Amino acid sequence: MTDALEMDALWDEFHGVVNMTSQELAAWLRVRDAGEESEPLPERAGTPTGRHVLAILQKRRTDLTEDDIRVMYHVVDVVAAERDTENEPEAEEELRRHRLMTLGHDPLKPPQ
Repeated sequence: MTDALEMDALWDEFHGVVNMTSQELAAWLRVRDAGEESEPLPERAGTPTGRHVLAILQKRRTDLTEDDIRVMYHVVDVVAAERDTENEPEAEEELRRHRLMTLGHDPLKPPQ
């Protein structure tokens, strides 16, 4: 189990890299999976990790499971590895942006 100090740091870091609101992420997951003729049920839209991030955003820190904590570490690591702090993403990096958005991080969204 993660100690309280480590959990506080992870919580802050996760919510720092996940810069999309739960509403924005839910909408993105639905749009991403919408087909020409059908759209998945909202609770089945997006990747399993994207849906898990959405669930974490709707939880209190005290309600997190070990699986939630594992996903939070994964998201922080992936966003850190993919983020380019020196350069703003360009239009041709659409696939990279969409991959990050599936994890709740929109690199084009200005810092708050």
